Amino acid sequence: MLKYQSSIRCRRLTKIECKNKEKMKSLKKFAFVAMTALALASCGTTQKVPLTGRTHRISVSDEQVLSLSNQEYTKYMATAKKSTNATNTAMVKRVGQKLATAVETYLKNNGFANDVKNYSWEFNLVQDNSANAFCMPGGKIVVYEGLLPYTQNETCLAIVLGHEIAHAVAKHSAEQLTKQQNQQIGTNILGGVLNQTVGNGVGDVASAVAGQYFSFRNLKYSRDNETEADYMGLIFAAMAGYDPQQAIPFWQRMANGSSTNKSDIFSDHPSDAKRIAALQQEMPTALKYYEATKPKTTTSTAKKTTTTTKKTTTKKTTTKKNTRK
Repeated sequence: MLKYQSSIRCRRLTKIECKNKEKMKSLKKFAFVAMTALALASCGTTQKVPLTGRTHRISVSDEQVLSLSNQEYTKYMATAKKSTNATNTAMVKRVGQKLATAVETYLKNNGFANDVKNYSWEFNLVQDNSANAFCMPGGKIVVYEGLLPYTQNETCLAIVLGHEIAHAVAKHSAEQLTKQQNQQIGTNILGGVLNQTVGNGVGDVASAVAGQYFSFRNLKYSRDNETEADYMGLIFAAMAGYDPQQAIPFWQRMANGSSTNKSDIFSDHPSDAKRIAALQQEMPTALKYYEATKPKTTTSTAKKTTTTTKKTTTKKTTTKKNTRK
């Protein structure tokens, strides 16, 4: 009887040991997968942002980003209604082209010439009452008609388009794609490990929580992107010959027209007050670029050469001859 009970205990211990070994194997397996995935996530190239000099790691190629961008742009423009206002449409194209020329010139002259090939500029004004505009990677720019009452002139339109172009130049889309890619790897690993060690269902909840955590954390990065685009856009507008000081009244008009952007805790854009304060701080730098676009007026002192013509007066002397008679 004792031998029988002892053998049962041994079998039970053996089963428990087997389960523990299986769990350890699973943990080692997922640890290996996690390390591999993290190694893959860290792959990519470290690139420098023009103007700001900030470095970021990009794990998606320009070709991948441009392919996705072109697909989305084509799909959008297939359903969008272009503006019928010829004057405003011409203005958007004119301002956009001036900015594109200034940006490409800067890139070529400052070590970013290879990036210029990525741009195939297009400028569109579409019928939409939203006060918005966007520039997709590759230079596909769309302005909504609802933005024009806020811009009111070409200079303020240049401020907005400069901001949108800056997103493309700084490769913010590629940066965000890289982050999303790394987040997806992290959430999948976390969910898989918890499901194996604790039980099905718990890992799914944890993955959802992790996803929310990652999204909330990355709001700061997105706000940083927006702040960077504000600065770069201001400089690009100045390079194109537009007065950067007009950015302040424009954003003030935008602030007065919006009641939803008073706090930036859960927003991917900085609040209007912070944006205006940052632009005011950066204005001296922008003005230097703006002044450089103005034609240099050289004050030359014209020396007037006065030619004095001396008039020679010939006096005729009449000699009276005395005639002797």
